[in-house]
Amino acid sequence: MTDKTLFIKNMVCNRCIKVVKEELEKLRLKVNYIALGEVRVTGEVNKHSIKKSLEENGFELLDDKHAAIIEKIKITLIELIHHQNGDELLNINYSTFLSEKIGMSYQHLSSLFSSLEGITIEKYIINQKIEKVKELLIYDELTLSEIAYRLGYSSVQYLSNQFKKTTGFSPSQFKLVKERKRTPLDKI
Repeated sequence: MTDKTLFIKNMVCNRCIKVVKEELEKLRLKVNYIALGEVRVTGEVNKHSIKKSLEENGFELLDDKHAAIIEKIKITLIELIHHQNGDELLNINYSTFLSEKIGMSYQHLSSLFSSLEGITIEKYIINQKIEKVKELLIYDELTLSEIAYRLGYSSVQYLSNQFKKTTGFSPSQFKLVKERKRTPLDKI
């Protein structure tokens, strides 16, 4: 039997990987490889059963090649922005990074993303970075200057302006809000 690759939407964290792996194994599939958004399995692939099982857990099986590319873009950016080690975001060229990581021209990726998602990749990156800023502000372990540096902002002022434009709050106002509204990564 050969491996079958499945692309799965809303797989954005290690807990998601664990749940998807468990669900596929319950369906008697052997998971040979699993990463955010992608799984390679061996066994009798019943797409209807897989789809049902995944949907019960908040995931979506992607059949469309374009949707799979979009999901790969999202997962790549989520991994980079939310799970990077150290200073990986400093001086990064996102267009080059995505093009190399996905193996397609950035122009193609950008056009496809905008047409299917209704926003640009750049706006998606900003939204992801702002969610990370919210998380770091809530944890209250880093200064705003450290957060700006860690997320590759050229200055605290630039981060503050982008944060206010996106959320309607300055970072200091956000920290004071009692009910801190964060958006799940799969909803951005």
